[in-house]
Amino acid sequence: WCAVTMMIKQMKTPLIALSLTASSVAFAPTPLGGKHLTSSSTRLQFFEGLDKAFEDDGPLGKGITVGKVQVALAVSGAERTSKDSIFAILEEQARNNENIGSSYDDDYDEGYGDSHLSRFCHEVCLALLRKSDNWVAACSDSEWFKEQDMAKAESVYNLWADREACKFEKEYVPPKESEPSEGNPTVAIVSLIVEIQGDETNFDRAGFSIADTKSVLTSIASDCRVEGGDCLNGFEVFWTPSEPKEVLTERDTIVDFPELITL
Repeated sequence: WCAVTMMIKQMKTPLIALSLTASSVAFAPTPLGGKHLTSSSTRLQFFEGLDKAFEDDGPLGKGITVGKVQVALAVSGAERTSKDSIFAILEEQARNNENIGSSYDDDYDEGYGDSHLSRFCHEVCLALLRKSDNWVAACSDSEWFKEQDMAKAESVYNLWADREACKFEKEYVPPKESEPSEGNPTVAIVSLIVEIQGDETNFDRAGFSIADTKSVLTSIASDCRVEGGDCLNGFEVFWTPSEPKEVLTERDTIVDFPELITL
């Protein structure tokens, strides 16, 4: 299984990929009753409204939002080794962004334009949107924090990213093969973890419909580039499986990705 991670908070972690071998084709499950539960559904909206009333507005609204989006896609055996497959696109993005520097200034080309991190986030979202015909399931979640609770937001961001990373055994970026052989058909699952300033980025209802899922990814793709990417605090992407012969089993999907809702 593979994952790629990138993050900026005046520092960045290196891009990584993770691998675990599985054994058969999987289909994304529908949660019991078909309901999508998020952490926001249990919070007291009254008190959250008071918190936001005293927050200063930024380019994308108030406070800080940490969000997670997961999309499952059907991938044929032939497509797994195609240069246009979701695997090839994600691996290429990983290799292209592997050497991003360890400081804030290194995230920009000659000090201007979109940051490398925001461009990476934007390209991954576009790659998923272009594969919408292959989507089979999705889900999303988010949590909002006051600006003064930046450390709490970072803690939740790290927690959500670590939960995804713990599903994998090994860290690596898959090597580029010159003549890959045809792979096995499978379902690929791509997970995005985002920390972004403000409360306007849409993380609601991915998995409820194709249109809702597109709305979430489009919102992230657009907002991550605001002010040259300065509003994007952190971004990580994980995907599975990795090698052309590996497949994701139904049991793996149910155990590791129970929130997915069939589209």
